[in-house]
Amino acid sequence: MPGSTLLSPSPDAAQQSTRRHRPGLVLTALLACQLMIILDVTVMNVALPRIRDDLGFSATGLSWVMNSYTLVFGGLLLLGGRAGDLLGRRRLLIAGVTLFTVASLAGGFADTPATLVAARIAQGLGAAMAGPSTLALLTTTFTEPRARMRALALFSGMASAGFAIGLIAGGLLTEWLSWRSVLFINVPIGALISVLAMRYIHEPERHPARLDLLGAATGSAGAAALVYGFIRAASDGWRDGYTVGSLVAGSVLLGTFVLVEARTAQPLLPLRLFADRNRAAAYLNFFLGPMAGMSMFFFLTQYLQDVHGYRALSTGFAFLPMALILFGTTRLIPVLLPRFGPKPMAVSGALLMTTGVALLTRLGVDTGYAAGLLPSMLLMGVGMGLAFAPLNVVIMTSVPPADAGAAGGVLQTMQQAGATLGLAILVTVFGAASRDAAAAGAAPDHVLLAGMTDAFTASALIAATAVLVALSFRREHGADGGTEPA
Repeated sequence: MPGSTLLSPSPDAAQQSTRRHRPGLVLTALLACQLMIILDVTVMNVALPRIRDDLGFSATGLSWVMNSYTLVFGGLLLLGGRAGDLLGRRRLLIAGVTLFTVASLAGGFADTPATLVAARIAQGLGAAMAGPSTLALLTTTFTEPRARMRALALFSGMASAGFAIGLIAGGLLTEWLSWRSVLFINVPIGALISVLAMRYIHEPERHPARLDLLGAATGSAGAAALVYGFIRAASDGWRDGYTVGSLVAGSVLLGTFVLVEARTAQPLLPLRLFADRNRAAAYLNFFLGPMAGMSMFFFLTQYLQDVHGYRALSTGFAFLPMALILFGTTRLIPVLLPRFGPKPMAVSGALLMTTGVALLTRLGVDTGYAAGLLPSMLLMGVGMGLAFAPLNVVIMTSVPPADAGAAGGVLQTMQQAGATLGLAILVTVFGAASRDAAAAGAAPDHVLLAGMTDAFTASALIAATAVLVALSFRREHGADGGTEPA
């Protein structure tokens, strides 16, 4: 197997001893890093019209402001996770955050479409470097079961609520300042994270290892091809030649990747991560949950603006109750998880998500926010909090420290791929139903609602599948949410 030997000496003991242990500051730095990375998936959505007018993007080219970040971030997460295991998670976290920060600054000063897209590509690379190490460092820093559970629950809340917070922050910054401030805001945040990481985060012990170069090439290229195929399908349809070619190429490359990983002694993705039934089910639901949840953000944003005439800022604030209750629910995880175990919580959360999305199939032109939308948002907020936070604990507390970066990379890859594929599927369903309604002579608002109704129905079916997966968990007890059968 081709590979390159990496010398991985343990960090200098004297340097480690000079770093004071400040768990609160460590947690702040890691959660801020996660929030910054997730925010950039949605924070620029509401700024896109102004970016188009200012830089002269074409209608099709504008989508690459979002897609370039998603493509690189999703395609390189596996490589970033394993690189952190081998090269040092603290080192990769700081390097990734620094690259992300510099790229944000460059993007804020961009004066051409190509410059902005290049900056977004660099942001995606930095996020792929830092993201898996953020989750792995949480696991290795907080070793006491209850403290670890609390940290992972807060991490999950940041990951889920970040989508809604991004819409709010994007609306505020775009309307009060400019679209460039959406990128500039990352600079002080990234600088603070880097300083805190250098001063207070300890580097976990590393061991000599070989980097699986063939696995890195096939896995990263395969993931990137699939993500591109999903993005292309959302805009050009499933029959588009580039869509089909990308999906086929991605599938072949990922099949090759699995064969390589099964044969190499030190794989990029240890297949033993999927040997435990609960961990495998948790990974699957981290794929299905974002597939279902993306419809809430994508279609309700259009519904509020196109049907009810909300401005961008008002649309962002419409999601605030959902973000607050989601984050509040995650704060209860350290109390609920030891008492009930992950299975009842994951099942309950998936059921609430299914109910919340199903209620949205009843939206009409005159549906009010308080009576029609808010109940669904609150159900989704509680459901996502209950469904995802325990899965973080199941995955990250049941892997050996040496595999923590790889486990975090797989988790975030599942989230990213699920959200991208889900959006592609739901946009396709939306488009077919909208065309049928338009052909039947429906009014524009009713055309939009016809498409949304079918999309929300498909989303509810995906969420219901997550319920079935959650039912496959072994019933467990224990303070750490581990995988000990009851």
